[in-house]
Amino acid sequence: MKSFRTLLKNELKLNIRNMNMVIFAVIMPLIVLIILGFIYGTKPAEDGAAYTFIEQSFGALCSISICAGGLMGLPLVVSEYRERKILKRFQVTPVSPAKLLLVEFLIYVIYCIVSMLTLFPAAALLWKIKIHGSFLLFLGIWFLTMVSTLSIGLLVGGIAKNTKSASVIACILYFPMLIFSGATLPFEVMPVTMQKIISILPLTQGIQLMKAAFLGVPVENVLLPVIVMCAVTLVCFGISVRCFKWE
Repeated sequence: MKSFRTLLKNELKLNIRNMNMVIFAVIMPLIVLIILGFIYGTKPAEDGAAYTFIEQSFGALCSISICAGGLMGLPLVVSEYRERKILKRFQVTPVSPAKLLLVEFLIYVIYCIVSMLTLFPAAALLWKIKIHGSFLLFLGIWFLTMVSTLSIGLLVGGIAKNTKSASVIACILYFPMLIFSGATLPFEVMPVTMQKIISILPLTQGIQLMKAAFLGVPVENVLLPVIVMCAVTLVCFGISVRCFKWE
């Protein structure tokens, strides 16, 4: 346990010094919130709606850090360690693939938590947002969305041969999910055909469930998205550990 804490502490320090995830996973969602806040303020999201545009978009704002950490930061860090032979050095230590991947996974969980703890107070203080539904349900869905998305990044980092291949795969996953999942472009403005296509993405399902939980809006067929995200998490974790390569 002591070695795990030491490894987590050292890896977190190195990651923060890099500043990439501090910018993209913590600062960027806050900037997007401020921009949306100044544009829409406390205006109702729709005519007669009891909630504001910021409240409607809060789940999507939280998913920006999840997307950045899970689909860009995590796979690139692990693959870079492999390419620079850092993982080869870990191989001769008591550190197992599962322990190493868990440490890297927890680092991006911390980024997502920090982002949440930054976004919610800022939105509540500046634009008086409030949760119309269940806060515990929202946190549960947020956690499941985060874990399932990070597990995808863990899979890419665990099996990618080098940083170049990991970067290509990460970009293929990151940009479509960031743009079309509802994290940036509102899901409701997309054509119906596109909505049906992108609904298969775990992040899309997570954002829609977070939105419903935050606003207190009923959702049809909640069980299927939850099962999909749980299945993605288990499969990605299992493959990333089983197929992990030190070099």
